[in-house]
Amino acid sequence: MYTAFLIKYAEIAIKGKNRYLFEDALVRNIERQLQHADGNYTVRKENGRIYVETEGDYDYEETVQALQKVFGIVGICPVVLLEDEGFDALAEQVIQYIAEEYPDRRFTFKVDARRARKNYPMNSMEINAALGEKILEAFPETKVDVHHPQVRIHVEVRPKINLYSKEISGLGGMPLGTAGKAMLLLSGGIDSPVAGYMISRRGVTIEAVYFHAPPYTSERAKQKVVDLAKKISAYCGPIRLHVVNFTDIQLYIYEKCPHEELTIIMRRYMMKIAEHFAKENGCLGLVTGESIGQVASQTMQSLAATNEVCTLPVYRPLIAMDKQEIVEIAERIDTYETSIQPFEDCCTIFVAKHPVTKPNVEYIKKSERKLEERIGELFQEAVASVETILVEAEPDFV
Repeated sequence: MYTAFLIKYAEIAIKGKNRYLFEDALVRNIERQLQHADGNYTVRKENGRIYVETEGDYDYEETVQALQKVFGIVGICPVVLLEDEGFDALAEQVIQYIAEEYPDRRFTFKVDARRARKNYPMNSMEINAALGEKILEAFPETKVDVHHPQVRIHVEVRPKINLYSKEISGLGGMPLGTAGKAMLLLSGGIDSPVAGYMISRRGVTIEAVYFHAPPYTSERAKQKVVDLAKKISAYCGPIRLHVVNFTDIQLYIYEKCPHEELTIIMRRYMMKIAEHFAKENGCLGLVTGESIGQVASQTMQSLAATNEVCTLPVYRPLIAMDKQEIVEIAERIDTYETSIQPFEDCCTIFVAKHPVTKPNVEYIKKSERKLEERIGELFQEAVASVETILVEAEPDFV
């Protein structure tokens, strides 16, 4: 029955004179996602609406799955597009639509008409009443309920008449690519992939940096992070993943600095390196998966100590979320099972038994002065030996 989908958005509608930029970005993102689905599609804008029209045979489920991975879409409505051939023809089409779509017609309904084209001879209220009467005549087992209907029959009078009654939820948010680019510090844990997903939901494209510590972390640990990047790239688009060999810096810090300060000092150098690549690649900020109080390195004092080394802003989408909320999102975007695989990353390998939870930045700087002899050289070696991998999602339905 369906040869088109009406795409609904929310926040884009209040963007004023810049609205077309967000609509165009949403169209591009829809086209990119539909490349993975089986079918030929045309995506077009028309009078504040976006339509996905199919050409020939296509897979309905694949199409919906692809559209449900596009940020900015709040609703996906399988729609029948009708030529305006008068009210009687419209009523016949509505009756046929209900007969095909709802084999069991013991439901309450409401007709919700909108007359965007003002030259139509009936106004919205008249269309509602007349179509409601026709439906009751054709299907006496149905009942009208204007307050809490089980089925809402939408009829929008536009250049073509839009007929639909179902709305499939989308991800919401803003179209990818409308809010700049940021560098995600990606580990093998649960939190950072969710942070990447959450920041992208606000229209931010991401690159990612991963700190690898061979031989203390295995190739399986690295592959786990690549797999996580693939999972979130299904939503966030292709991701350039920068793999940094952090072993020598970690060992040097471990040798020279107080062990209770290891986590903070290592984290500060991770932020410095991440910022280096962020600036090199035109990013406007760093993104981390930190949440206040979750671990010792995520107290307010610890976050302030790591922020202190950065000149770019640090965005923390999960900052006020508890662990269960983060896990629920991880499960929904299919990163959780990968994140809990037992391959350690460099942060967990070198963690102190009793890390400082309220670090004093001046004390931390004093400890870092013990690193002055070699840290600059090690920093440059780590940056120069980076491995950059372009990570793209593998479509679910291929």
